[in-house]
Amino acid sequence: MNAIFFAIVVIAFLVTGYRELSWTGPADQTAPMQALGMAMIDSATSSVTLAIGLIGVMALFLGLMKVAEAGGLLVIIAKTIRPLMVRLFPDVPADHPAMGAMVLNLSANALGLGNAATPFGIRAMQELDTLNPHKGTASNAMVLFLAINTSSVTLLPTGVIALRAAAGSADPAAIVPTTLFATICSTTLAIIAAKIYQRFSRVPADMPADAAREDDALGAAMGTASAGPGADDPLVAPADGAPHPRGEGTAAYPTWVSVLALGGIVALIPISVIYGRVISPWIIPGIMVGLLGFGAARKVRVYEVFVDGAKDGFLVAVRIIPYLVAILVAVGMFRASGALDVMVAAISPVTTLFGLPGEALPMALLRPLSGSGAYGVLASIINDPAVGPDSYVGYLVSTFQGSTETTFYVIAVYFGAVQIKRIRHALWAGLTADAAGIIAAVLICSLLFAA
Repeated sequence: MNAIFFAIVVIAFLVTGYRELSWTGPADQTAPMQALGMAMIDSATSSVTLAIGLIGVMALFLGLMKVAEAGGLLVIIAKTIRPLMVRLFPDVPADHPAMGAMVLNLSANALGLGNAATPFGIRAMQELDTLNPHKGTASNAMVLFLAINTSSVTLLPTGVIALRAAAGSADPAAIVPTTLFATICSTTLAIIAAKIYQRFSRVPADMPADAAREDDALGAAMGTASAGPGADDPLVAPADGAPHPRGEGTAAYPTWVSVLALGGIVALIPISVIYGRVISPWIIPGIMVGLLGFGAARKVRVYEVFVDGAKDGFLVAVRIIPYLVAILVAVGMFRASGALDVMVAAISPVTTLFGLPGEALPMALLRPLSGSGAYGVLASIINDPAVGPDSYVGYLVSTFQGSTETTFYVIAVYFGAVQIKRIRHALWAGLTADAAGIIAAVLICSLLFAA
């Protein structure tokens, strides 16, 4: 990540320097180097604004997750999907709370909830970090989870559907099947890539295990610091022999329960395709009522537990600000320098031959770098009268937005929340998934929407 960060900054500076030396514009216009400096300041400011905006969302959903955890929902979910998860994550105990947290994050992503999925993902990273013997270095389980997260199967891209509807699309939900196809392909390849890359990205043998984190006090306040075996495991019964409030035991459910649950998930696919526009407004309110109702049914003091979890959301949002500033300033420089335009001009003649026209190329290149930037590009493209939301390019860029993730942002936020500095093969696994999603989107959109 050090090399990537430095390379982006240096390339942006060199491109801007060339433009500055050859610039002959009028005195009343902003020179390229001055524009670059302004973009850096704007990006730094917007990164803090983004983190502050996340405080409310993270407080809300970490509060809800705390209620779900106190009621034992994460344990129930972990038992239900145990056959699949133990194969994907052999280093994570089958009944560990990380399993349930990861599933909640992937479920939120599948429903297209965007930032609402972030708190679940951060909690999963915190739980995975309790199993990590090399603090500050990403474990194989962390990298695999991040790779799946960046490519997560999406049943209902709610945000993109809403944007297409606002742009006057005759069929805003037409991208549901294309997004589903692209994300299935990208998730499959993400898993394969993470498993292969980990063989070539091992933790150095001389790295000491169980190294103390620099901010162990803050980690303890957030419930992420290790306190000994089983200290944070909801399945370890209290010393007095009383049943644990969050789980009733470690035994997995019968296989037929897992099969039935997976069948229900598969059944959601045609439902999301047919009733996507009707279902989407109900998702977030339904999650809140459902999780609070579950907690109340399990005799959890929902208000006190919710507030306790919401406090963690505030701490996490503040903690990730330095990581956001670093990555968003670098991306802002790359865009403002014109380096992105140079890349588009250089490779668009080739990509056009394979169904990726120049109009859609900026979206494909920008999506892994900047979520807000890609969202702005999407809005400008589908609102352009010469293109529109229901053209081939409109369908293609809409599928890009729904089927690929902002890999650099996810790495900065998720790893930053647990102070991971050595990300190992996480970036390459994420970018591999992004590339697979883009290729799959081009393939399915060419098949369904090309003239």
